[in-house]
Amino acid sequence: MITTCVDVFVKEEHIQDFIEATKKNHLGSTAEAENLRFDIIQSNDDPSHFMLYEVYISQAGVLAHKETAHYAEWRDTVAEWMAKPREAKKFTMLFPATAEDA
Repeated sequence: MITTCVDVFVKEEHIQDFIEATKKNHLGSTAEAENLRFDIIQSNDDPSHFMLYEVYISQAGVLAHKETAHYAEWRDTVAEWMAKPREAKKFTMLFPATAEDA
């Protein structure tokens, strides 16, 4: 399984716009065949700080996600709303060990 955490800092005036656009991307992403999780969380301490927690069965699933219309729409829509470039970090899933265990 492929796990990615994406840190996003949004300009204050676009927080609600970002939430709405990201919900649409979340709904499209969770419908993808290889998606296991696509969580969107917002910091309690800093409402402009979001994290996207994404889990895909394989690298092919991650690459397929990057080709979807909903991802492209999200990426292009939110780009100007970010206070700084988003930062993605890859992680190795330890538990659950397989998609079947999830």
